Amino acid sequence: MSTAPGLPSRDYAAIARQYAADVVSGRIPAGKQIRLQCERFVGELVRSASDDFPYRFDEAKAARPCRFIERLPHTKGVWAKQKKRLTLEPWQIWNLCCVFGWLHKSGSQEGTRRFRRWLLVVPRKNGKSAIASGVALFMLCADGEYGAEVYSGATNEKQAWEVFRPAKLMVQKLPALKAKFEIENLAKQLLLPDGSRMETIIGDPGDGQSPSCSLHDEYHEHVDDAQVDTMLTGMGARDQPLQLLITTAGENLAGPCYAMILEQRERLNGIGHNGGPPLDDDTFFAEYAIDEDDDWRTEEALRKANPNIGISVGLEYLLARQRDAVSTPRKRAIFKTKHLNLWVAAKAAYFDIEAWRRCADAGIPVVFADAAALERLAGRRCIIGLDLASKVDIAAIEYLFPPLGDRPTKDDPYIRIGRYFLPSKAVEDTNAYQGWDSQGLLDVSMDSNITDFEEIELALTEARTIFDVQTIAYDPAQATMLINRLVKDGAPVLEVRPNVMNLSDPMKQLDAFMKAELIRHAGCPVMEWQVANVVAQIDGKDNVYPRKPRIEAKIDNPVALITALAVAISREEEEMPASPWDDPNYTMDEAA
Repeated sequence: MSTAPGLPSRDYAAIARQYAADVVSGRIPAGKQIRLQCERFVGELVRSASDDFPYRFDEAKAARPCRFIERLPHTKGVWAKQKKRLTLEPWQIWNLCCVFGWLHKSGSQEGTRRFRRWLLVVPRKNGKSAIASGVALFMLCADGEYGAEVYSGATNEKQAWEVFRPAKLMVQKLPALKAKFEIENLAKQLLLPDGSRMETIIGDPGDGQSPSCSLHDEYHEHVDDAQVDTMLTGMGARDQPLQLLITTAGENLAGPCYAMILEQRERLNGIGHNGGPPLDDDTFFAEYAIDEDDDWRTEEALRKANPNIGISVGLEYLLARQRDAVSTPRKRAIFKTKHLNLWVAAKAAYFDIEAWRRCADAGIPVVFADAAALERLAGRRCIIGLDLASKVDIAAIEYLFPPLGDRPTKDDPYIRIGRYFLPSKAVEDTNAYQGWDSQGLLDVSMDSNITDFEEIELALTEARTIFDVQTIAYDPAQATMLINRLVKDGAPVLEVRPNVMNLSDPMKQLDAFMKAELIRHAGCPVMEWQVANVVAQIDGKDNVYPRKPRIEAKIDNPVALITALAVAISREEEEMPASPWDDPNYTMDEAA
């Protein structure tokens, strides 16, 4: 948003169409998700003329929230001091027109909005709270919903007021608005004569509300979906409710925000929907971020991720933060998350998650049950790493396949497959686990509060029949009974205690292998989350050790992989061909 000298009257639909066309043509830099959404918008405008397309684009309905918001005042900063009104930028107009302009053509929902949820992911300082406050007031006063209930939700009161406070100030600064809609500006509520109201909600409010609109700022901070789901289920009696989830990227890859973003990326990319986004999807998803292969150190990256650059966020400010991140590694994760909208699991993450993603190989099985994919690895040398430290959460098995040659290359890399064993109680209590379980990515012990180690023993026995298992490396914690049974069965077990001496070098080596793409994996989201959780503090001797940043951030599988790699590296060193320098009688004269 910028400023406008008076009350604007613009062709908002035309601005939205032009913005989408400019993104599609490349005149406006944008990341993949925005390009796809603009292509979808342009294509569906054409398709909407046909009888079999179920939606129509109503330019008048699209313009109403834009016109309303541009009559609202700034509430802070120099523009507020100058008593300027808001001016929507083209990207904001396009978003609003998409959400409010697409309507159902026929049926019981005829004339109501197509999109009931708007997920807007945009970096800091790009005017997201101001647009949220404007939408909130529009939904309260001008959407035509009798007895409207608008809620500003967050995990804490301070965050909930980030949307509610500007809305109150806007009403206070505009006596004409207050008089027209007879708004009563109370301490913690905006109230209209028909009972319509706007107020804040903190945490899970329980049942009882009937929201026509709920706004959830900084959605990435939500540890679960209790608040969001409560609001959504309460909307059942409304004809065309709207839930606005507005956020920057965050660090919790196991939280509901990242899970929803991944789901919406898949839908927008047409994964599982015949190459295109499903028509019945009622979520409008707009994610402003750089792409995986972009150089984050460039000005182009800043422009791509920050649609309001030069307006509410200055280019020089972003360039200064970028220089700080380039020169100071500990600042990089924060910069990438807050200003480029990249998800980083830990602010001091040890591994480069983008490098890990580049190592994904579609030919490697994501799940161990994929017999066809496993066939290519049958009979291969295999080193297994175990981390069984937890009986109430993830217990890890990592299968590491060394290269066929003496040293890994891009054509002959290390290959890893992981398994993730959890008790059913842990899955029931964790939102992300439920999603991964539905995809068949987890080995879940049924009706249990603790992990079933017998299932792990069966998995190890099965592996020995498929692969040439040379070593089963284990951390002795929690593993005594299982290891005793494996020893009796003749399994090649090896104790590897989790200390700096054993894990520092292989942890560094794993980092190097990722960056050189000398290790390949299936791209499993469970492992991606865990890899991104690993942090490490370097000691005075440049040693590292895998740690987790918080108790709910799991790293069991990366630790098991590092353990397996420790064995693999030691084997490589043992198998190095003899060198003449090993002979104490060998001289330079002989070499000559």
